[in-house]
Amino acid sequence: MSTFKFVVLPGDGIGPEVMKAALEVLEVACKKHGHSLDYKVCAVGGAGIDEFGKALPDSTVETCKASDAILFGSVGGPKWEHLPPAEQPERAALLPLRKIFKLFANIRPGLLYPQLTDASPLKSERIPDGIDIVCIRELTGGIYFGEKKTWTEPDGQLAACDTMMYRVSEIERIAEVAGNTAMARGKKVCSIDKANVLETSVLWRKTVTEYFKKHFPEVELKYMYVDNAAMQLARDPNQFDVFFTENMFGDILSDEMAVICGSLGMLCSASLGDIKNSLGLKFGLYEPAGGTAPDIAGKGIANPCAQILSAALMMRYSFGQDEIAAEIERAVRDAVCSGVRTGDIAFGIEPVSTDQMKQAVIDRL
Repeated sequence: MSTFKFVVLPGDGIGPEVMKAALEVLEVACKKHGHSLDYKVCAVGGAGIDEFGKALPDSTVETCKASDAILFGSVGGPKWEHLPPAEQPERAALLPLRKIFKLFANIRPGLLYPQLTDASPLKSERIPDGIDIVCIRELTGGIYFGEKKTWTEPDGQLAACDTMMYRVSEIERIAEVAGNTAMARGKKVCSIDKANVLETSVLWRKTVTEYFKKHFPEVELKYMYVDNAAMQLARDPNQFDVFFTENMFGDILSDEMAVICGSLGMLCSASLGDIKNSLGLKFGLYEPAGGTAPDIAGKGIANPCAQILSAALMMRYSFGQDEIAAEIERAVRDAVCSGVRTGDIAFGIEPVSTDQMKQAVIDRL
């Protein structure tokens, strides 16, 4: 039997609470199959600033490098908002981790169980069977990683510039992830860009067209401008199966997808690259879609499902344990659909605590 080695970065706010729940579920699921966990807990985000003076301490990076995967919580909060933008937890922790480990692809399932349609702001008749789509976002290129400048104009005004740039190789590798994901689902994919305005999007569309024609001829490829895509997600999300896009567009659309799926507390994600771990599988960073929720931190009422489902993705992609991942995902679904729900998805049902939600998942394992 195997021992799974990873690093745990709980972060701030509700991060430590939901991470504790996810680890307990993971322990039960792995023990059931005779496996064990070997993980180290390290500081990141505001916790890293408080303990080490920086959001991503060197010791945390070194521990991550010696592990096979990263299970990440969430970072940031009002306590650190007075810091310069470049030193704040969100920017100074997550972006460097993506860069260090070349995590260029974020895979975020948009899943809304039919029993939870009341949690979505969309009318239930638009989504009678729930939602089941996947957003794939390019993570290490585009405007977030381009050259940034601030200067003073001759008339004394301050001006700033952020550069958006993409190379063919960066577009091809995210297209490959989208193609493989589509092949495993409905063989249908939508590439989202702004090719009517942006040169980067013109290159994106040209590259995607050629790549899919050569490597995924059996996949139905469609295109959509990002503004229309935002509208279509709100109008009829299930018209998509898999959609993929560049960094900033993906940041915005994936959060819109999270909202229509009812609650950030239910949505997980995997950030992957080309780096292999000691098992020869993908090194990845796995995190919930939501933030630190400082308004409910420490109250024991946060929804741990997104963190638990992120741990399931880790088992699938970084440890090759599809069976364990599927069992965890079924346990979460069964618990939620049977009426065990935290406040964010309760809607008329008596809400349970973080621990009670966790225990309901464990009971179903």
